[in-house]
Amino acid sequence: MDINKAKKMNAEELLVYVFEEFGEKIAIASSFGVEDMVLIDMASRLISKPRVFTLDTGRLPQETYELMERVREKYNLQIDIYFPDREEVEEMVRKYGPNLFFKSVELRKLCCHIRKVNPLRRALSNLSAWICGLRREQSITRSGIEKVELDTANGGIWKINPLADWTSAQVWDYIKKNSVPYNSLHDKGYPSIGCLPCTRAVKPGEDIRAGRWWWESPEHKECGLHEGGRR
Repeated sequence: MDINKAKKMNAEELLVYVFEEFGEKIAIASSFGVEDMVLIDMASRLISKPRVFTLDTGRLPQETYELMERVREKYNLQIDIYFPDREEVEEMVRKYGPNLFFKSVELRKLCCHIRKVNPLRRALSNLSAWICGLRREQSITRSGIEKVELDTANGGIWKINPLADWTSAQVWDYIKKNSVPYNSLHDKGYPSIGCLPCTRAVKPGEDIRAGRWWWESPEHKECGLHEGGRR
C-alpha cells in the first residue's frame, strides 16, 4: 500500500483503494455511531457487500440493536458479531461486581478489555486491515490520528480512518443528504454511544465525548480499542 498516496485521498477514494488493496482481508468495525453509519453507507455505494463486524459487549442499549437490524435490512449486509468470553465475564463480575467500571479507571479499563479488546483481537485475527470511524475532532485522545496508521497493538495490521479530517457537521450533512439510518439516541442528546451504563446524554456546550465515562477525566476516555501505534 502506498501510504503517502492513501493519506491524500478523500474518504470515498480511500475506501475504494483499501478494499481493492486488501479484498476479503479488510472489514469495517462498527459500533453503529454516526461515523460508522457514514462508512457503511459509503462503502455499500462503492463496493459490493463490504465486510462489517461489531462487538456486542452484552451491555448495549436496545436502540443500538434496533439500528443493527435496520442496517442488515437496508444494506442487505451480514454483520459479524463478536461476543466477550463467557468465563472471563463471569470471573470479572464475580470478583468485582456488575458495576465495577464506576469504582476506578483501572477496573473500567478491565471491563472494556474483557468486553471489547479481547473480542476485537479475535475479529482482527484473520484481517490485514480494519476501517474505523475515528475523527480528530472527537476528543483530545484522538487529535493526532492519521487516515492510515500501523496498528501495533493488533499485530501490525493497517488501521484506516477515512473520516479522520471530517467535522461533526460534515458527518451529519452526509447522514441527512443520503437518508442514512442512525441511532435514535442521537436525537435525545447522545452524540457518542457505547455501553448503556457508561453513556449519558450531554448538556448544550459540552464536549461530544463528555457523555462517555463522564466520571473520568478526558485523558482517560478510551476503552483500549484504539491504542495502537502511528505511522
